[in-house]
Amino acid sequence: MMSSQILIPGWLQHLLVMLLRLALSCASPVKVSNVTACSARGPASYILVFTGHWSPQTFPKQYPLFRPPAQWSKLVAVTHNDQYRLWHEGAAASPGVQNFAELGVTVELVKGAKEARKTRAVGSMYRTAGIPTGIGHSSTELILHPRNPLLSLMVKVIPSPDWFVGVDSLNLCEGGQWKQEVTFDLHPFDAGTDSGFTFSSPNFPTTPPENITMITSQKPNHPANSFYYPRLPQLPPLATIWLKRQARSPVRQHNHVSNHILPHHTKPQQFSETPLDCEVSMWSSWGLCLGPCSRGGLRHRTRYIMLKPANSGTPCPELEEQAECTPHNCLAQQ
Repeated sequence: MMSSQILIPGWLQHLLVMLLRLALSCASPVKVSNVTACSARGPASYILVFTGHWSPQTFPKQYPLFRPPAQWSKLVAVTHNDQYRLWHEGAAASPGVQNFAELGVTVELVKGAKEARKTRAVGSMYRTAGIPTGIGHSSTELILHPRNPLLSLMVKVIPSPDWFVGVDSLNLCEGGQWKQEVTFDLHPFDAGTDSGFTFSSPNFPTTPPENITMITSQKPNHPANSFYYPRLPQLPPLATIWLKRQARSPVRQHNHVSNHILPHHTKPQQFSETPLDCEVSMWSSWGLCLGPCSRGGLRHRTRYIMLKPANSGTPCPELEEQAECTPHNCLAQQ
């Protein structure tokens, strides 16, 4: 009579055990650690001041004077950990970033932050009022907690196709301590969703959308671009943020909209003027050769000014040129 027991070789038993362990490890949930966790004791309160430096002296090319004049949208700031990203250079813009960069609308950004808050990836969202001129201040008070020590923010450049300035995941906790003061220069970024070259370009969607890129004095490398200054190695700061930790204990805020609280020692920064060289069109075709056959004739061609010089830039060259010629009727007589 055969035994009802099935004899399994030892090597096969060992293999089955290894496969079972592997399957269980894959089935168990993966815990993602927060590498930006801050070991500081308790939350910190900061005052954030945004300062726009956008002036005709520092950015004279195509400076918007009306419909609408140069100005800044509301500032949107989010405190978070490394499981959330408001925006990131080199990555595609989210629908929320696209709507904000193109239209200044915050609905999608707020919705995304609220979803991330359910998993505690986001602490709080703050907003300040817009600034009606290119030079000015807006401010608000922030509260950061050790579990969400990163700060990201965006401000739209108005008018523009899809340009903004901002900060991506600035860590305000270092070595287990909250930083006391931070100053950060801001430069323009292109959201990659609109292909306009100038501040007042009409809507021209980028298809397919491109990644977020920084705008520099030579990128995009096209003379029509509003930030194209080939003589400059880099653009002056378009804006600045200043963060100062407050000595008092943070109080829970019910209204995260700015009251425009400004520190007493805030002074406007002085930047050197940016020279803007004259730009002229190509020469027109030569006109008719006119004049008596005895003395010979003259012909003319012209060009026009496309961009007037400013701030001691290279002056415009001659706009009219003439040259001697033989009139056509004289050639016929010969």
